[in-house]
Amino acid sequence: MRRLLPPLRRAGALAAVAVGLAIAVAALPWLNGEDPALSVLRARMPTREPDPAALAAVRSELDLAADPVHGAAGWLAGAVGGDLGRSWVNGTPVRESLAAAVGVSAGLAAAACAAAVAVALVLVMPMAWAASGERRASRAGARVVSAAVAAVPEFVLATVLLTVVAVRWRLAPTAGWVGPSYVVLPALALGVPTGGLLARLIGTAVDGVAAEPWVRTWLATGCGRVVLLRAILRRAVVVAVPQVAVLFVAQLGSAVVVENLFAVPGLGRLALQATLAQDLPLVQGCVLVLILAGVLVGAAGIAAHRGLLGPAGPAAGLVPAVPAGHRTGWAPPAIVGAVLTTAILAGLPRDPHTVRLDQRLTGPSWDHPMGTDPVGRDLLALFGHGALLTIGTAALVTAAALVIGVAVGLRGAVARVGTADVLLALPPILVGLIMAALFGTGLSAAAAAAALVTWVPLSIHARNLADEARASGYHQAAVLAGAGTGWLLRRHLVPAVIGPVLVNALTRVPSTALTIAALGFLGVGASHDSPEWGAQLAAALAYLERAPLGVLAPVLGLALLGVLAGYATPEAGRRAPVAGLLR
Repeated sequence: MRRLLPPLRRAGALAAVAVGLAIAVAALPWLNGEDPALSVLRARMPTREPDPAALAAVRSELDLAADPVHGAAGWLAGAVGGDLGRSWVNGTPVRESLAAAVGVSAGLAAAACAAAVAVALVLVMPMAWAASGERRASRAGARVVSAAVAAVPEFVLATVLLTVVAVRWRLAPTAGWVGPSYVVLPALALGVPTGGLLARLIGTAVDGVAAEPWVRTWLATGCGRVVLLRAILRRAVVVAVPQVAVLFVAQLGSAVVVENLFAVPGLGRLALQATLAQDLPLVQGCVLVLILAGVLVGAAGIAAHRGLLGPAGPAAGLVPAVPAGHRTGWAPPAIVGAVLTTAILAGLPRDPHTVRLDQRLTGPSWDHPMGTDPVGRDLLALFGHGALLTIGTAALVTAAALVIGVAVGLRGAVARVGTADVLLALPPILVGLIMAALFGTGLSAAAAAAALVTWVPLSIHARNLADEARASGYHQAAVLAGAGTGWLLRRHLVPAVIGPVLVNALTRVPSTALTIAALGFLGVGASHDSPEWGAQLAAALAYLERAPLGVLAPVLGLALLGVLAGYATPEAGRRAPVAGLLR
């Protein structure tokens, strides 16, 4: 009976998350202060006057519940029997709509993951090659490039690919989902930035592997460099495999902007359209599919991680080590930081709100060094004031996510599928719409939505690293010696986890800023007249060819932020965990 309690508790927690999300979705009309019948009527017939008779007819036809709890309970009762209901807007069975959308999104996510892995391998190979040599060359350059690539906004890359490759060069279709050629551009838009993030994670693992004792032993015995290279990569991929599963689920649910730009009929686009129309049965069906995807793919990632650890599993006796310091000097990050800081400080004294319609979309000049935006506002002023909003908010959100992620990742003795895998699959736009319903649209709603999803990958990363640390010989020896939980956390687990996860968090500051920017791009975040970089990009993308600096300025700001994150080394905040045995 005792063995059954932990699985039952986990199943109960997952069921509670599913029920809570169903109620949250069902409560959207009430949170917005709007009659659900009015939302359905507007979605069906935008020009129809919402008279009482029409609203009563909609309520009678759909048998609308009087409150969200009863509405969610009724939908869940049908879902248990396989009946997901019908769309409130067009009457189509939800199950049929989901089946078509899931197939499209799964294909896009698989293609994007393949592109991400290819990009990551290209970026990681120089790091791994340097780590396999007797004279360890600096790997900072590859880390920086990886972080810069990870900082590219997906929706900006998608817009550039659509404008240049599809429209101007006519090398690919512009929209739709008919054949393999329609997959290429959306997959690249999703996969390239993700590949940079994946390369950063694998590169951090490579730094740690290069300092492990077995690498020095193999070098001393005259092991060939290619053989050692393969061994280092295999060992480093142990940490990265669960991250690939994480990325697959995240792309399955978060490709909303890319699917909209390329008119891809996938799950993200379907969830967005249904949420905006408040088609609750369809939104709840999308959430259910994403929950199942999070659980299944999360379990597959954990299984793959344990398989790569080796047949001994938790008794593998691994010896994680602190990466050898490869100092790159203070000059490169200081230069990058100085460039970014100078541009921000130059823009802060300027007025970002003055509108000059007679100076719309002008080029760089003495009065406007970066030019002006579509309504004549100074781009340098927008850049400086937007940096405080975007970078400052992203830094605060990421700091909170780091604390929560490490705390959750270290909890428990073995990595298992949990709430984190479920939350990871939720589109930030859906979370953002719920936050907007609770707090209203604005930067605070976007920040809250980003915070609710940002801690999840950090938690999974910490969970995987903690699993490896528990497999080490020194940790097992400490357990056998009677060490308590607090001592093990303080001496072994936290030192083994904090460095790589801190680097992961620093690398995610630009991606968190991108999440906030994407929510602003879709109208959930900062208002359109705000200097926040997401709102600025949303206003400037339509004028990319006439005034490229309106897009390039915030993109370069995010790239420079990513470069600064790339200089963070895995040994930051990390000390040798084995040192605790000597005290």
